[in-house]
Amino acid sequence: QLVESGGGSVQAGGSLRLSCAASGSAVSNLYMAWFRQAPGKEREGVAYIAINGGTDYTYAVAGRFTISKDNAKNTLYLQMDSLKPEDSAMYYCAADQWAFGLGNAYRYWGQGTQVTVS
Repeated sequence: QLVESGGGSVQAGGSLRLSCAASGSAVSNLYMAWFRQAPGKEREGVAYIAINGGTDYTYAVAGRFTISKDNAKNTLYLQMDSLKPEDSAMYYCAADQWAFGLGNAYRYWGQGTQVTVS
């Protein structure tokens, strides 16, 4: 089970940190990613972290967002800095035992947390 938190409303240029608490499996053994979906748009992969700690980001957020995992807390994070209005979306975490990068084939998904940037 994946449960996101940390969303909210923030002004442009501000920061938010999203959390995704995992239960049932250890995040150290999972490939994980953050996705987002804005109204009327397709869901897109935002950030990805591999089991070995390697990361990948979509171009739109590279240099502003940072994905990380805390194995002790069994939690995935997304630090979002220099937020822009176009970052507004529902953000989801996803996980799988297989590596899908920023593709959306993950089997396990959270319920989402809303981020609004004005």
